[in-house]
Amino acid sequence: MVFDFFGEKKKVIIAMSHIGALPGSPGYDSAGGVDKLIDDVLSDIEKLQDGGVDAIMFGNENDRPYELKAPPEGIAAMTAIVQAAKPHLKVPFGVNYLWDPVASIAIGAATGASFVREIFTGVFASDMGVWAPDCASAARLRARLDRGNMKMLFNINAEFAHSLDQRPLELRARSAVFSSQADAILVSGPLTGQAVDQSGLRAVCDAVSDVPVFANTGVNKDNVADILSCASGVIIGTHFKHKGDTFNKVDPERVTRFMDIVNKIRN
Repeated sequence: MVFDFFGEKKKVIIAMSHIGALPGSPGYDSAGGVDKLIDDVLSDIEKLQDGGVDAIMFGNENDRPYELKAPPEGIAAMTAIVQAAKPHLKVPFGVNYLWDPVASIAIGAATGASFVREIFTGVFASDMGVWAPDCASAARLRARLDRGNMKMLFNINAEFAHSLDQRPLELRARSAVFSSQADAILVSGPLTGQAVDQSGLRAVCDAVSDVPVFANTGVNKDNVADILSCASGVIIGTHFKHKGDTFNKVDPERVTRFMDIVNKIRN
């Protein structure tokens, strides 16, 4: 199963561009400002594209502690940063504002993104409190903005959280496709950078045949072959960073090594 905006390419690799802390966040560098955030993003996407990734997703991973409703200053800054990066992109791109599905759709629509990743469904006990995302509002905003071609990637088992829905993961995946019209299903580990449970991933792959299934966290050069034996692709951020640290800059040698392995798998 492939996304139509990737053509016939199989086993798609979506790389993360982790934007630095946005205005209003505790870690925001007010001296460097948005201009520095843009410069850092441009540096990362150059390395990712040179390494051969298939798509890039922009995320506000550095806005810790995370919020369940995006503040206006964060939405404005992320939109400006993605828009500034667009002339430098050679591959499709997506966005993810942690953890607000409506904000993610708004930013994606404004910037012309090909896809949006988010927690769209479920109820969770999380580090941010009780978490009940509003999929209907996000989907209706996409429709009102006439961006039905912008894919919605459903992360069905959230990081930093425990699902209060006790249905098996594969049933939750099937339900998201049926009731919420998910364009893709993503399976995550418990934290950013931690690997997915491969038995759970395989169960979802077996249960969902009409949309792509991606591994969303913890993919690396040692487990990518096993993951891609069933998944349509992966989303990868931490493994591409210097020393495998989520909050470091992209290491081009790590990107190249990983993509060499992926290209052998494809062939």
